[in-house]
Amino acid sequence: MQQSTIFTTGALQRYRDQWQGESALVRQFEGFLRTHANAFERANTAGHFTGSCWLVSADGERVLLMHHRKLDRWLQPGGHADGETDLARVALREAQEETGVPDLRIEGDIFDIDRHRIPARANEPEHWHYDVRYVVRAGVDERFVVNAESRALAWRPVAEIADDEGLDASLRRMSRKWLALS
Repeated sequence: MQQSTIFTTGALQRYRDQWQGESALVRQFEGFLRTHANAFERANTAGHFTGSCWLVSADGERVLLMHHRKLDRWLQPGGHADGETDLARVALREAQEETGVPDLRIEGDIFDIDRHRIPARANEPEHWHYDVRYVVRAGVDERFVVNAESRALAWRPVAEIADDEGLDASLRRMSRKWLALS
């Protein structure tokens, strides 16, 4: 399988250069990419790459979160690569499928990375998600549609997410990054 021109060790290096405090995590991602031929396949039960998005409003002041049905918590839209090595394309596809927001567009290179355990379920053992996240910006029409993967969707002010201890730590980290870049 040929590696994407978007998700490469070079993209990870640029990410490491921007967010130097995350060098150890970047090394984990590079190692996983280097040592697993099927790193983008859900069939890799040790773990696999996923693509997610920080879906911001047109003005960049709010972010769209989904209350994930299976994990029962507020998260960013995203999902499995299922063999696709262009994780930016995966993030955009998942944003479109999970939110129904029209006219979405990817902005820039990797915005955030996160490695997290997914609990065992029915036919799936516990495993790692190597989640690569991109900024996706909405157009002027910010209407969304709740689908079967979520219980709810909500636009939330980015500034509020940074301090909301009830939310996932990675959401708070992404909000702080977004505020630092704005």
